[in-house]
Amino acid sequence: MEQRTIGNSALKVSPVGLGCMGLSHASGTPTEKSEAVKILRQAFDMGYILFDTAECYTGINADGSISYNEELVGEALKPVRSQVVIATKYGVHHAEDKGLILDSRPEVIRKSVEGSLKRLETDYIDLYYQHRIDPKVAPEEVAGVMADLIQEGKIRYWGISETTEEYLRRAHAVCPVTAIQNRYSMMARWHESLFPAVEELNIGYVAFSPMANGFLSGQYNQNTKFEAGTDYRSFMPQYTEEGFEKGRELLNYLQKLSEEKKATSAQLSLAWMLGKKKWIIPIPGSRKPERLQENLKAAEIILSAEEINEIDGKLNQMQFLVFGGNQAK
Repeated sequence: MEQRTIGNSALKVSPVGLGCMGLSHASGTPTEKSEAVKILRQAFDMGYILFDTAECYTGINADGSISYNEELVGEALKPVRSQVVIATKYGVHHAEDKGLILDSRPEVIRKSVEGSLKRLETDYIDLYYQHRIDPKVAPEEVAGVMADLIQEGKIRYWGISETTEEYLRRAHAVCPVTAIQNRYSMMARWHESLFPAVEELNIGYVAFSPMANGFLSGQYNQNTKFEAGTDYRSFMPQYTEEGFEKGRELLNYLQKLSEEKKATSAQLSLAWMLGKKKWIIPIPGSRKPERLQENLKAAEIILSAEEINEIDGKLNQMQFLVFGGNQAK
Protein backbone atom coordinates (compact mmCIF):
# COMPACT_ATOMS: atom_id res chain seq x y z
CA MET A 1 0.00 0.00 0.00
CA GLU A 2 1.37 3.40 -1.01
CA GLN A 3 2.03 5.53 2.05
CA ARG A 4 1.48 9.25 2.55
CA THR A 5 3.73 11.72 4.33
CA ILE A 6 2.10 14.02 6.87
CA GLY A 7 2.92 17.57 5.82
CA ASN A 8 6.51 18.68 6.33
CA SER A 9 7.37 15.77 8.63
CA ALA A 10 9.14 12.44 8.33
CA LEU A 11 5.94 10.67 9.35
CA LYS A 12 4.89 8.14 6.72
CA VAL A 13 1.49 6.59 7.27
CA SER A 14 -1.21 4.53 5.61
CA PRO A 15 -3.45 6.65 3.33
CA VAL A 16 -6.33 6.04 5.74
CA GLY A 17 -5.70 6.48 9.46
CA LEU A 18 -7.76 5.20 12.37
CA GLY A 19 -9.84 7.52 14.52
CA CYS A 20 -9.91 5.67 17.84
CA MET A 21 -12.42 7.93 19.64
CA GLY A 22 -15.49 5.76 19.16
CA LEU A 23 -14.06 2.87 21.16
CA SER A 24 -14.64 4.81 24.36
CA HIS A 25 -16.23 8.16 23.61
CA ALA A 26 -19.30 9.57 21.84
CA SER A 27 -20.46 6.25 20.33
CA GLY A 28 -22.39 4.70 23.20
CA THR A 29 -21.15 2.58 26.09
CA PRO A 30 -17.38 2.06 25.67
CA THR A 31 -16.08 -1.16 24.18
CA GLU A 32 -14.78 -3.51 26.87
CA LYS A 33 -11.06 -2.87 27.34
CA SER A 34 -9.64 -6.21 26.25
CA GLU A 35 -11.88 -6.20 23.17
CA ALA A 36 -10.89 -2.62 22.31
CA VAL A 37 -7.20 -3.50 22.61
CA LYS A 38 -7.78 -6.52 20.38
CA ILE A 39 -9.50 -4.38 17.74
CA LEU A 40 -6.65 -1.86 17.73
CA ARG A 41 -4.07 -4.61 17.29
CA GLN A 42 -6.14 -6.05 14.46
CA ALA A 43 -6.11 -2.62 12.83
CA PHE A 44 -2.32 -2.56 12.98
CA ASP A 45 -2.16 -6.04 11.48
CA MET A 46 -4.42 -4.86 8.65
CA GLY A 47 -1.99 -2.09 7.78
CA TYR A 48 -3.08 0.95 9.77
CA ILE A 49 -0.15 3.11 10.85
CA LEU A 50 -1.74 6.37 12.06
CA PHE A 51 -3.78 6.07 15.26
CA ASP A 52 -5.61 9.17 16.49
CA THR A 53 -6.79 9.70 20.05
CA ALA A 54 -7.15 12.56 22.56
CA GLU A 55 -6.84 13.37 26.23
CA CYS A 56 -10.57 14.10 26.47
CA TYR A 57 -11.83 10.91 24.79
CA THR A 58 -13.30 9.20 27.81
CA GLY A 59 -16.46 7.31 28.59
CA ILE A 60 -18.14 5.42 31.42
CA ASN A 61 -17.81 1.64 31.25
CA ALA A 62 -20.69 -0.69 32.06
CA ASP A 63 -19.20 -1.20 35.55
CA GLY A 64 -19.05 2.55 36.20
CA SER A 65 -15.29 2.94 35.74
CA ILE A 66 -13.78 5.46 33.33
CA SER A 67 -12.55 4.34 29.92
CA TYR A 68 -9.54 6.38 28.81
CA ASN A 69 -9.07 6.12 25.06
CA GLU A 70 -5.36 6.89 25.35
CA GLU A 71 -4.90 3.91 27.66
CA LEU A 72 -6.49 1.59 25.11
CA VAL A 73 -4.23 2.92 22.37
CA GLY A 74 -1.17 2.75 24.58
CA GLU A 75 -1.70 -0.84 25.69
CA ALA A 76 -2.55 -2.05 22.19
CA LEU A 77 0.36 -0.40 20.42
CA LYS A 78 3.11 -0.67 23.03
CA PRO A 79 4.56 -3.88 21.45
CA VAL A 80 4.71 -2.20 18.03
CA ARG A 81 5.39 1.37 19.15
CA SER A 82 8.25 2.04 16.73
CA GLN A 83 6.10 0.95 13.77
CA VAL A 84 3.15 3.29 14.33
CA VAL A 85 2.35 6.98 14.45
CA ILE A 86 0.36 8.05 17.49
CA ALA A 87 -1.47 11.37 17.46
CA THR A 88 -3.20 12.78 20.51
CA LYS A 89 -4.60 16.14 21.58
CA TYR A 90 -4.73 18.62 24.44
CA GLY A 91 -6.67 21.74 25.34
CA VAL A 92 -10.24 20.40 25.63
CA HIS A 93 -12.31 18.98 28.44
CA HIS A 94 -15.97 18.05 28.29
CA ALA A 95 -18.58 19.72 30.46
CA GLU A 96 -21.52 17.75 31.84
CA ASP A 97 -23.77 19.16 29.09
CA LYS A 98 -21.34 17.81 26.41
CA GLY A 99 -20.04 21.31 25.79
CA LEU A 100 -16.32 21.99 25.42
CA ILE A 101 -14.12 23.66 28.01
CA LEU A 102 -11.14 25.16 26.20
CA ASP A 103 -7.85 25.67 28.02
CA SER A 104 -4.48 25.97 26.27
CA ARG A 105 -2.56 27.82 28.95
CA PRO A 106 1.10 26.74 28.96
CA GLU A 107 0.91 25.20 32.42
CA VAL A 108 -2.16 23.20 31.41
CA ILE A 109 -0.45 21.95 28.24
CA ARG A 110 2.53 20.85 30.34
CA LYS A 111 0.28 18.87 32.65
CA SER A 112 -1.62 17.39 29.71
CA VAL A 113 1.42 16.12 27.84
CA GLU A 114 2.71 14.32 30.92
CA GLY A 115 -0.68 12.68 31.45
CA SER A 116 -0.90 11.60 27.82
CA LEU A 117 2.61 10.14 27.82
CA LYS A 118 1.74 8.09 30.89
CA ARG A 119 -1.59 6.81 29.54
CA LEU A 120 -0.05 6.02 26.15
CA GLU A 121 2.85 4.17 27.82
CA THR A 122 5.38 5.97 25.65
CA ASP A 123 8.12 8.54 26.09
CA TYR A 124 7.21 10.58 23.00
CA ILE A 125 4.14 11.59 21.01
CA ASP A 126 4.48 11.62 17.23
CA LEU A 127 1.88 14.30 16.52
CA TYR A 128 0.44 16.52 19.25
CA TYR A 129 -2.62 18.60 18.36
CA GLN A 130 -4.14 21.61 19.99
CA HIS A 131 -7.65 20.16 20.06
CA ARG A 132 -9.48 23.46 19.71
CA ILE A 133 -8.41 27.09 19.58
CA ASP A 134 -8.51 28.75 22.99
CA PRO A 135 -9.50 32.40 22.39
CA LYS A 136 -7.82 33.39 25.66
CA VAL A 137 -4.34 32.24 24.58
CA ALA A 138 -2.46 33.68 21.59
CA PRO A 139 -1.34 31.22 18.90
CA GLU A 140 2.24 32.47 19.31
CA GLU A 141 2.20 31.44 22.98
CA VAL A 142 0.86 27.98 22.19
CA ALA A 143 3.41 27.51 19.40
CA GLY A 144 6.19 28.52 21.79
CA VAL A 145 5.24 25.72 24.16
CA MET A 146 5.16 23.27 21.25
CA ALA A 147 8.67 24.34 20.21
CA ASP A 148 9.88 23.65 23.76
CA LEU A 149 8.21 20.21 23.85
CA ILE A 150 9.81 19.30 20.53
CA GLN A 151 13.20 20.44 21.83
CA GLU A 152 12.70 18.31 24.95
CA GLY A 153 11.83 15.26 22.84
CA LYS A 154 8.37 14.81 24.34
CA ILE A 155 6.66 15.39 21.00
CA ARG A 156 8.01 15.05 17.46
CA TYR A 157 5.59 17.32 15.61
CA TRP A 158 2.52 19.38 16.35
CA GLY A 159 -0.76 20.32 14.76
CA ILE A 160 -3.98 22.25 15.26
CA SER A 161 -7.53 20.90 15.11
CA GLU A 162 -10.37 23.05 13.77
CA THR A 163 -8.04 25.92 12.98
CA THR A 164 -8.62 29.09 10.99
CA GLU A 165 -6.14 30.37 8.42
CA GLU A 166 -5.13 33.39 10.50
CA TYR A 167 -4.47 31.29 13.60
CA LEU A 168 -2.58 28.72 11.56
CA ARG A 169 -0.29 31.27 9.94
CA ARG A 170 0.48 33.03 13.22
CA ALA A 171 1.30 29.74 14.96
CA HIS A 172 3.30 28.39 12.02
CA ALA A 173 5.52 31.49 12.02
CA VAL A 174 6.71 30.61 15.55
CA CYS A 175 6.93 26.80 15.30
CA PRO A 176 6.17 25.04 12.00
CA VAL A 177 2.83 23.24 12.06
CA THR A 178 2.91 19.74 10.57
CA ALA A 179 -0.81 19.05 10.24
CA ILE A 180 -4.25 20.44 10.78
CA GLN A 181 -7.13 18.21 11.75
CA ASN A 182 -10.43 19.65 10.61
CA ARG A 183 -13.83 18.22 9.85
CA TYR A 184 -14.12 17.25 6.18
CA SER A 185 -16.50 15.11 4.18
CA MET A 186 -18.74 15.29 1.12
CA MET A 187 -21.30 16.93 3.40
CA ALA A 188 -18.87 19.24 5.22
CA ARG A 189 -16.68 21.10 2.74
CA TRP A 190 -16.46 24.57 4.29
CA HIS A 191 -12.79 24.08 5.22
CA GLU A 192 -11.78 23.69 1.58
CA SER A 193 -11.05 27.42 1.85
CA LEU A 194 -7.95 26.36 3.85
CA PHE A 195 -6.54 24.25 1.02
CA PRO A 196 -4.42 27.01 -0.59
CA ALA A 197 -2.76 27.92 2.73
CA VAL A 198 -2.17 24.28 3.64
CA GLU A 199 -0.59 23.62 0.26
CA GLU A 200 1.54 26.77 0.44
CA LEU A 201 2.89 25.92 3.90
CA ASN A 202 3.33 22.19 3.16
CA ILE A 203 0.99 21.15 5.96
CA GLY A 204 -1.01 17.92 6.05
CA TYR A 205 -4.80 17.88 6.30
CA VAL A 206 -6.06 15.08 8.55
CA ALA A 207 -9.80 14.81 7.97
CA PHE A 208 -11.97 13.81 10.90
CA SER A 209 -15.58 12.67 10.45
CA PRO A 210 -14.82 11.88 6.78
CA MET A 211 -18.12 10.03 6.43
CA ALA A 212 -20.18 12.67 8.25
CA ASN A 213 -20.18 10.59 11.44
CA GLY A 214 -21.10 7.45 9.54
CA PHE A 215 -24.00 8.91 7.56
CA LEU A 216 -22.26 8.48 4.19
CA SER A 217 -21.80 4.75 4.79
CA GLY A 218 -25.47 4.31 3.95
CA GLN A 219 -25.83 1.90 6.87
CA TYR A 220 -28.44 3.97 8.76
CA ASN A 221 -31.99 5.19 8.21
CA GLN A 222 -34.71 7.19 9.97
CA ASN A 223 -35.52 4.22 12.21
CA THR A 224 -31.97 3.77 13.51
CA LYS A 225 -31.78 4.31 17.27
CA PHE A 226 -28.60 5.58 18.92
CA GLU A 227 -27.85 5.36 22.63
CA ALA A 228 -29.20 8.62 24.05
CA GLY A 229 -26.72 10.73 25.95
CA THR A 230 -23.62 8.66 25.22
CA ASP A 231 -23.87 8.31 21.43
CA TYR A 232 -23.57 11.79 19.97
CA ARG A 233 -25.26 10.71 16.75
CA SER A 234 -28.52 10.73 18.74
CA PHE A 235 -28.59 14.53 18.44
CA MET A 236 -26.80 15.13 15.13
CA PRO A 237 -28.93 16.92 12.52
CA GLN A 238 -28.10 14.55 9.66
CA TYR A 239 -29.79 11.74 11.57
CA THR A 240 -33.10 13.57 11.93
CA GLU A 241 -35.99 12.98 9.56
CA GLU A 242 -35.21 16.28 7.82
CA GLY A 243 -31.52 15.40 7.69
CA PHE A 244 -32.22 12.09 5.97
CA GLU A 245 -34.53 13.81 3.52
CA LYS A 246 -31.86 16.35 2.57
CA GLY A 247 -29.18 13.66 2.38
CA ARG A 248 -31.19 11.18 0.34
CA GLU A 249 -30.01 12.47 -3.05
CA LEU A 250 -26.37 12.13 -2.05
CA LEU A 251 -26.87 8.64 -0.58
CA ASN A 252 -28.57 7.51 -3.80
CA TYR A 253 -25.80 9.06 -5.88
CA LEU A 254 -23.13 7.36 -3.78
CA GLN A 255 -24.91 4.03 -4.11
CA LYS A 256 -24.93 4.39 -7.90
CA LEU A 257 -21.22 5.26 -7.98
CA SER A 258 -20.29 2.44 -5.64
CA GLU A 259 -22.03 -0.09 -7.87
CA GLU A 260 -20.11 1.22 -10.87
CA LYS A 261 -16.80 0.99 -9.00
CA LYS A 262 -17.64 -2.29 -7.26
CA ALA A 263 -17.09 -0.61 -3.92
CA THR A 264 -19.16 0.52 -0.95
CA SER A 265 -20.58 3.98 -0.32
CA ALA A 266 -18.17 4.39 2.58
CA GLN A 267 -15.21 3.56 0.35
CA LEU A 268 -16.37 5.97 -2.35
CA SER A 269 -16.66 8.84 0.13
CA LEU A 270 -13.08 8.19 1.30
CA ALA A 271 -11.68 7.62 -2.19
CA TRP A 272 -13.12 10.98 -3.24
CA MET A 273 -11.05 12.94 -0.71
CA LEU A 274 -7.97 10.74 -1.15
CA GLY A 275 -8.08 11.57 -4.85
CA LYS A 276 -8.51 15.30 -4.33
CA LYS A 277 -5.16 15.95 -2.63
CA LYS A 278 -2.16 13.76 -1.80
CA TRP A 279 -1.82 15.51 1.57
CA ILE A 280 -5.31 14.62 2.81
CA ILE A 281 -5.49 11.69 5.25
CA PRO A 282 -8.96 10.68 6.47
CA ILE A 283 -9.30 9.06 9.89
CA PRO A 284 -12.63 7.20 10.01
CA GLY A 285 -13.34 5.04 13.02
CA SER A 286 -15.33 1.92 13.80
CA ARG A 287 -15.61 -0.78 16.43
CA LYS A 288 -16.05 -3.47 13.79
CA PRO A 289 -12.94 -5.07 12.25
CA GLU A 290 -14.77 -5.68 8.99
CA ARG A 291 -15.50 -1.96 8.71
CA LEU A 292 -11.89 -1.10 9.48
CA GLN A 293 -10.79 -3.37 6.67
CA GLU A 294 -13.37 -1.85 4.34
CA ASN A 295 -12.22 1.69 5.12
CA LEU A 296 -8.55 0.88 4.61
CA LYS A 297 -9.25 -0.66 1.21
CA ALA A 298 -10.75 2.63 0.05
CA ALA A 299 -7.18 3.61 -0.85
CA GLU A 300 -7.28 0.99 -3.60
CA ILE A 301 -10.14 2.75 -5.38
CA ILE A 302 -8.89 5.28 -7.92
CA LEU A 303 -11.07 8.14 -9.08
CA SER A 304 -9.89 10.24 -12.00
CA ALA A 305 -9.68 14.03 -11.81
CA GLU A 306 -12.70 14.15 -14.13
CA GLU A 307 -14.70 11.87 -11.86
CA ILE A 308 -13.81 13.94 -8.79
CA ASN A 309 -14.78 17.16 -10.58
CA GLU A 310 -18.08 15.58 -11.57
CA ILE A 311 -18.74 14.58 -7.96
CA ASP A 312 -17.88 18.09 -6.76
CA GLY A 313 -20.28 19.54 -9.31
CA LYS A 314 -23.07 17.33 -7.99
CA LEU A 315 -22.23 18.23 -4.38
CA ASN A 316 -22.36 21.94 -5.22
CA GLN A 317 -26.01 21.52 -6.17
CA MET A 318 -27.02 19.73 -2.97
CA GLN A 319 -27.99 20.98 0.48
CA PHE A 320 -27.33 19.10 3.71
CA LEU A 321 -27.99 19.18 7.41
CA VAL A 322 -24.80 18.03 9.08
CA PHE A 323 -23.20 18.24 12.52
CA GLY A 324 -20.60 21.02 12.71
CA GLY A 325 -22.47 23.42 10.45
CA ASN A 326 -24.96 23.31 7.62
CA GLN A 327 -23.80 23.35 4.04
CA ALA A 328 -26.11 24.99 1.56
CA LYS A 329 -24.77 25.98 -1.84
